[in-house]
Amino acid sequence: MASDTPLVIAVDSSTTSTKAIVVDGSGSVHATGKAEIPLHTPGIDRYEHDPRDWWRSTDEAVGQALAALPDADRRRITALSVTPQRQSFAVLDSDGEALRHGILWLDGRAVAEVAALGSPELHALTGFQPDVTPSVYKLAWLAAHEPSVLDRAAHVVGVHAYLVHAMTGRWVDSAACADSLGLYDMARLDFHPGLLAEVGLTRDQLGELVPPGTPVAALTDEVRDRWGLVGDVTVVAGCGDGQAAALGCGAIEPDEAYLNMGTAIVGGVHSPAYRHGATYRTDAAGLPGQYVLEIVQNSGAYLAGWFRTELGDPALGGRPDPALEAAAAAVAAGCGGLLTLPYWNAVQSPHWDPKARGAIVGLAGAHGRPALYRSILEALSLETARNLAGLQADTGVPLRSIRVMGGGQRSPLWRRIMTDCIGLPLTACDTEEVSALGAAVLAMSFATSTPIETTAGAMASLGDTSVPDPAGVALYSELSLLQARLYDRLADINAAQYEFGLRHPLG
Repeated sequence: MASDTPLVIAVDSSTTSTKAIVVDGSGSVHATGKAEIPLHTPGIDRYEHDPRDWWRSTDEAVGQALAALPDADRRRITALSVTPQRQSFAVLDSDGEALRHGILWLDGRAVAEVAALGSPELHALTGFQPDVTPSVYKLAWLAAHEPSVLDRAAHVVGVHAYLVHAMTGRWVDSAACADSLGLYDMARLDFHPGLLAEVGLTRDQLGELVPPGTPVAALTDEVRDRWGLVGDVTVVAGCGDGQAAALGCGAIEPDEAYLNMGTAIVGGVHSPAYRHGATYRTDAAGLPGQYVLEIVQNSGAYLAGWFRTELGDPALGGRPDPALEAAAAAVAAGCGGLLTLPYWNAVQSPHWDPKARGAIVGLAGAHGRPALYRSILEALSLETARNLAGLQADTGVPLRSIRVMGGGQRSPLWRRIMTDCIGLPLTACDTEEVSALGAAVLAMSFATSTPIETTAGAMASLGDTSVPDPAGVALYSELSLLQARLYDRLADINAAQYEFGLRHPLG
């Protein structure tokens, strides 16, 4: 690519780290950086960040990436965009200082608030099922348990708005990021006054909204000079990490799905019109005015990692284990009928039940660690297949293409199981940081005055395709019918166990 064409910076601020990439218009990555974010767990089902780490890690990651570039390439950088972890938020005072740690998307403290506030009407309004993930319920928890925090709040912001302010000095958020607070009239893509009043917030605490792909402002002189950049570098409004993944893999048509086998399993399709359904949640898309219909399973690669950490080789500390993978691959598909409910982090799609817990049913003396591990991978895949089937049934649009990404798809065993459970070919995304590439699409679209859809197609890079095996599809179709019955059979026991755990906590 010509040396005078633009480069852009993309930032992906996730649950565990912030990644930064410098990208050209073909999607080629010229430099990368990464900085970890400490996770704070002050109690069971409680997950928090110090918001200052959102900016510190961004500053470090971008600094690393830029340090690897020659001066001539740094001068080509004209725009930057951020894709954040969604449904995580901070409460700040008038100086922008955090009044407490930020509460994250996977935090499960607001079960009582979900029961009190959640309703079909709220689902229809916001696009989000009653579930602990949307911030609205955790804001209601703060109003009930830490009212002084909200009383002193000048700003309530997600990760995107926090970083935009750190880089530009403006309190501006993308309409495709602020939706994850759960305070939207989603059909209008704007905050709903009644919901704000419900949790004791006012519109001016939430900042200005702009469509994704919109220029916000130039980097401040301080930030630009700190990073060794030259001239104006425009911060462009981004979108949430799932929506960005769709752009990064070029899945922009209603029959093209993305499937991220990451910490959580997240997949979805674009929709030109607002709709809501039982299986999926509805997000504001990175394509302005559109929506993403998204299935969500919070226990994704997290669950495989949990097994390796707690029950695997201690020397590996939870990292991928080739020996365990090989042993699990040698276990017969279906594990002799062993069934797992993969609800270690409750269940989102399709049941949206914050009290649900995991279960392993059908254990026998013949089952060892490899069978247990394989059963977890099968359970996650069966659940994904059921959710994608529900999504297609609701939209009436059969899937033509599924583009897969995330650390989980690098496991040949899990990729094979997922392909056979879904029963459709899965095409890998060659780019390591697909969500970051989606943010780069928005920045590059602005930098080159090219439509987002065209830019996404030009920057996406696809790899190999796994094709379902008919015998595997038949076996997992049968096993799926059994697994699907477990949730209903255990629902009342899960609720009783949850209440018992409140009275007698683990620690």
